[in-house]
Amino acid sequence: MENRFKQSLLDPNTLSVTWELVPGRGAREKAQESALLAAEQAAKGGKVHALTITDNPGGNPAILADYLGQEILKLGIEPLVHFTCKDKNRNQMESQLYALDRAEVRSLLVMTGDYTVSGFKGRPKPVFDLDPTHALELITQMNQGLGIPGPKGMSYHQTSDFFAGAAVSPFKGTEAEQMVQYYKLKKKVASGAQFIVTQLGYDVRKIHEVLQFMKLNDLNVPLVGNIYILPFGAAKIMNQNQLPGCVVTDKLLAEIDKERTAEDKGVGARLLRAAKMYALMKGMGFAGVHIGGHNIKYEQVEYVIEKGEELSKDWMALIPEFDYPMPNGFYYYEKDPKTGLNTTTPVNRKNLPLDAPVGVAYSGMRMMHSMLFTPGKNFFPVMRKIYKGRKDNRKHGFEHLAKVITNDCKDCGDCAMFELAYLCPMSQCPKNQRNGACGGSYQGWCEVYPNQKQCIYVRAYARLKKYSEEGDLDSHHIPPANWDLYQTSSWSNFFLGRDHSGEILGIPTPEEEEKAKSVDSTKQDVSK
Repeated sequence: MENRFKQSLLDPNTLSVTWELVPGRGAREKAQESALLAAEQAAKGGKVHALTITDNPGGNPAILADYLGQEILKLGIEPLVHFTCKDKNRNQMESQLYALDRAEVRSLLVMTGDYTVSGFKGRPKPVFDLDPTHALELITQMNQGLGIPGPKGMSYHQTSDFFAGAAVSPFKGTEAEQMVQYYKLKKKVASGAQFIVTQLGYDVRKIHEVLQFMKLNDLNVPLVGNIYILPFGAAKIMNQNQLPGCVVTDKLLAEIDKERTAEDKGVGARLLRAAKMYALMKGMGFAGVHIGGHNIKYEQVEYVIEKGEELSKDWMALIPEFDYPMPNGFYYYEKDPKTGLNTTTPVNRKNLPLDAPVGVAYSGMRMMHSMLFTPGKNFFPVMRKIYKGRKDNRKHGFEHLAKVITNDCKDCGDCAMFELAYLCPMSQCPKNQRNGACGGSYQGWCEVYPNQKQCIYVRAYARLKKYSEEGDLDSHHIPPANWDLYQTSSWSNFFLGRDHSGEILGIPTPEEEEKAKSVDSTKQDVSK
């Protein structure tokens, strides 16, 4: 069976429409039956190309999205399953993908996922073994025929047919937050994301900004805009940042508060707002829209589509109605005074203030790294020679103590501090993100510790920007932590080329070094 969702996104003459279902907790409760009834209506209506199914939204348990995806597929409409990294390690994720492939559930939206909140007898342990870039890399390799090493060499699985996308948030208030979102977006596309869905916000310049960024950076995959039919209750929760990644400003909240005094309690106004967003996104050139909302009926989704199509003929007239900037918010591009959107000229970020303090400790770490950890220079050869010698647990103990004091080191053995301005993603990011921030930060604060801890990537960006090196966060892809190295010396693994840095920096292992010497010696003997 052809993937109608994929076809709609890739068709330049079609605005793809997805509708989000949130079936919730339980196996046979009303929420699940309502979701399937909505799916049946959407399949018959023919205006929706796919139904998205959330994966334990809000960090709470819910029915498995994969199973509902199979049920929905039988009704004759494509499911778009949310595939998150919060609850499963890489083996379980691979197993899940095999099952989805066999069930012909092919469309996936790969995301970090909300931090775990509730579960049986308390908060469950968060996993975050892979980040979305790693999961997309796995899916890409499965589509090509995943190679599995074995005793007789590599064997390759039959190719899968996943159509996997990822998310990005253009609705960030600070320079550092926004830049690391865009850096990670580029990594997601490079890892195999076949489409991108935006997070939720109502600022028209930001909606246009991400589309502009993707075009000007040759990120040639379809972009889907997020539309939420927004009642006052949900707006208030988003305004208070209780739904991470969703932005509702004070100005918008006040307007919705006023609208709910109408006879229909604001239903007509919020449906019209959603239709206007549909029109704006179609007019700008989005490939699709993603429609969500609590207890939304299919008839309301049809209204948004039909009214949106009608309004799209004069979409630029709607631009002034979506003027909801964050206070002192950062924009990647300069404003176009003619349209109210963005020019193609990036703002000059050089003289903008840093979003986090940078202390003298960072300067000291830079100096130590330059002296000890720069391959082939200064004391690097000496350190490599020391770590090649007899194993001494005292060296590991000293290293761990120093890194616990400075970074609360978890002794993962596969250190990514060098890439993150000497900040540890394994101990200081609750989601252990090694390739960029999740989408949940707000005004620079971590999603899990709002107003308590700054996002580690905001801090890293500020440190690097002070030395005009913020582009280092955009330089290369960091693989997932290798748990074979857990509770071993990361310095030893670094100097001996055993961690992920070895391949990136060209540091050979002692075995590789000896093999190279042996090959050179053989060549010399032959030449004689």
